[in-house]
Amino acid sequence: MSNFDIFIGEVTGTALLILLGGGVVAGVVLKRSKARDAGWVAISFGWGFAVMVGAYLSAPISGALLNPAVTLGLAIEGGIKWGDVPLYIASQMLGAMIGAFLVWVAYLGQFKAHLTDPEILAAQPSVEGLVDQKTAPKAGPVLGVFSTGPEVRNVVQNMLTEIIATFVLVIAILTQGLNDKGNGLGVLGVLITSFVVVGIGLSLGGPTGYAINPARDLGPRIVHALLPLPNKGGSDWSYAWIPVVAPLIGAALAGGYYNWLLK
Repeated sequence: MSNFDIFIGEVTGTALLILLGGGVVAGVVLKRSKARDAGWVAISFGWGFAVMVGAYLSAPISGALLNPAVTLGLAIEGGIKWGDVPLYIASQMLGAMIGAFLVWVAYLGQFKAHLTDPEILAAQPSVEGLVDQKTAPKAGPVLGVFSTGPEVRNVVQNMLTEIIATFVLVIAILTQGLNDKGNGLGVLGVLITSFVVVGIGLSLGGPTGYAINPARDLGPRIVHALLPLPNKGGSDWSYAWIPVVAPLIGAALAGGYYNWLLK
């Protein structure tokens, strides 16, 4: 795999992942969307299908990592070279930002309708678990389209949830998704991994929204902060480090567990 292959494969695959994953959330939560109120099951399956599309496209090109946590887990396991890790992660971040921007483009009318609706703006929730609610950052009426947030704000619980969920994802990829050469996702592995993502969403997504991917959360959160969305609310930077750090910890644990006990 050349550096150009890694860059193109990861940027394109991650962009499609975020476009379809963020798109299903936008469809479910935004006003004037035909999919409004379709619910958590639709979101979980939408993200699973998003992984499938992005991974099938990029698997022959770059190995379809699409996630800095998966990249770290594979580097620890030995499936990719450590020297390629920075390029993978930078490409994934760029792809995630492009995908988030395209979600905004695709749902321009719905964003406008949602963010000018008096009922929506009046119902912006304060972040739970803070002593001074007056200084609590606003979650924002559209932040969930771009990034994750906890239902109960507790650092230890939120960290543990993301660590456990990412461990499940990475150990599934290490044991099921690699082809015989160990350099990417096989055809069946892509499908299995996609359904693993659906399962994680249904089983472990309730507490935090299951980021399980630092690029998936941080890249779109940056786009949310930059986009000219009136009344969009804050980007919740006080929480933003958790869906970055916790998935990396979960991935490192999965890689170590695989090497020590399963390999």
